[in-house]
Amino acid sequence: MKYEVKLCEIIKKAEPVPGIFDVTVRAGEIAQAARPGQFAHLLVPGKTLRRPISICEIDKGTSTLRFVFQIRGEGTQRLSEFAAGDCYDILGPLGNGFDLGDTSRRALFIGGGIGVPPLLEAAKAFGKNATAVLGFRNAAAVILQEDFEKYGCKTLLATDDGSAGFHGLVTDCMKDEPADVIFACGPAPMLKAVCAAAAQRGIPCQISLEERMACGVGACLGCACRLRRKDGTEYYGHVCKDGPVFNYQTVVWEG
Repeated sequence: MKYEVKLCEIIKKAEPVPGIFDVTVRAGEIAQAARPGQFAHLLVPGKTLRRPISICEIDKGTSTLRFVFQIRGEGTQRLSEFAAGDCYDILGPLGNGFDLGDTSRRALFIGGGIGVPPLLEAAKAFGKNATAVLGFRNAAAVILQEDFEKYGCKTLLATDDGSAGFHGLVTDCMKDEPADVIFACGPAPMLKAVCAAAAQRGIPCQISLEERMACGVGACLGCACRLRRKDGTEYYGHVCKDGPVFNYQTVVWEG
């Protein structure tokens, strides 16, 4: 895996939802090498471990990357305090991204909460052939709906309380949507249900796992996950190096 370490200037920053930050940086070679579904490791001043942040958008024309992340602890809190003109110390791009294949196929993108941003760049490639089903707690938590729509994707919302779009789970909302391939990212229970639906419908599916990471390059072995080989035997792989994107049939769910 080839990756770079670079100081990347923040050129745009917003807080579309309280506690969620939308940041665009000049990333040079990192942006040129990045693919949909990969992530970057951002250095937090005063902390030993970097923080993994999924790549939301890639603009190779301007060599920029867009990150949309949520404050989940001291590290992401500190990253949220950077301002336009400041520089993130970024290691990337990291991990295996989505294999988009033929973008003339009908693609179904299923995202839950902060699992929505990693899907945007992949959905852009499918444009009008994409349907995005995005799940959130409530209307106030909705992010990136307009971005998916801007790129021509049919976009459906599902909320836990029914305050926006479909009242219920994304897996119920997606039932009647035609698809030749599924891409998904979000909390484990959601992904497990999406995988079951993909298997039932016989549709190829790729999922992006969310996991705490330390090194980000497979050296520390901290983000272990249970995987299944083609012959049915199981082994432990690592989300940062083997993923974060996996063929749904290779992931072994707990319980």
